[in-house]
Amino acid sequence: MWLVADHRLTVRTPAGSGALALYVSQEWDRPQPAITRAVVTIHGVLRDADISRTIAEVARANSKLDPESVLLIEPQFLDDLDVAAQHLRAETLHWAHADWEGGEDAHGPAPISSFTAIDAILARLADRASFPALKNVVVAGHSGGGQLVQRYAVAGRGEGALAKAGIHVRYVVSNPSSYVYFSPERPAGDGFARFDGAACPSYDRWKYGMTGLPTYLAGEDPAALEAAYVARDVVYLLGTGDDDPNHPALDKTCMAEAEGPYRYARGLAYFRYLQRRHPAGLAHRLLRAPGVGHDSDGMFNSSCGLAALYDLPGCDGG
Repeated sequence: MWLVADHRLTVRTPAGSGALALYVSQEWDRPQPAITRAVVTIHGVLRDADISRTIAEVARANSKLDPESVLLIEPQFLDDLDVAAQHLRAETLHWAHADWEGGEDAHGPAPISSFTAIDAILARLADRASFPALKNVVVAGHSGGGQLVQRYAVAGRGEGALAKAGIHVRYVVSNPSSYVYFSPERPAGDGFARFDGAACPSYDRWKYGMTGLPTYLAGEDPAALEAAYVARDVVYLLGTGDDDPNHPALDKTCMAEAEGPYRYARGLAYFRYLQRRHPAGLAHRLLRAPGVGHDSDGMFNSSCGLAALYDLPGCDGG
């Protein structure tokens, strides 16, 4: 059984406040002048942030960097069911199952988007009084966590504070079940075509498309979101072995099936989709981990995973 993370970050909004459960590898309530890189790792649908923490610690060790120079953060998006089962305090944020993957509002103690929770983490990291030497922030997620990171890279506002502080942000999207598309087109043969939604009317609704946006994105222009997204540093980290169309955790809704038969195919198709829409202005990269299936440890501790997280050489899966 996974554990509830031992730290809390208070997220304040006009709609109310809540405490986000998370792990932090070093005390971040006082100045940390040695930290030059922060890695924020998002768990999958099982909410096992303790496992994410262990994998992140192994990757930090494999990077050969001074561990005092790398801050590891693992937020935990708890389920409504966890409130009683884990004896959570009333102020702890919790969501309806996997709603957090798409930035939906928490069910309690206030309607706070999971995107707003990530904003709060990045705002803390942008504080130069606490992190005077911080140069790079990486937000990474595998599976359900990869879904959150991909949508946050489209929608999130937290990068602005870091950019003002001169801190670079990278998003590492690893083996998610689906992606958010910016138009009604979906993979069709070797190309893309407008999807026939007669049998799947919700195929273009958020979190798969740009209609029915969540509260966090109320009033936003999809074209502006796409323009900002394609200019960001995004790495799609795909395992070539994540090719099971019947994987038990694979999103098998018609909305996800419209994107391809399995995770590896969906990731390749999405990258091609963006390349076609932005042939000269796409700042994204695709890295492949040969033979790795749906395995967060195998992904983040592969040569390409370490390249994405720590800019290490040795990735030949580009």
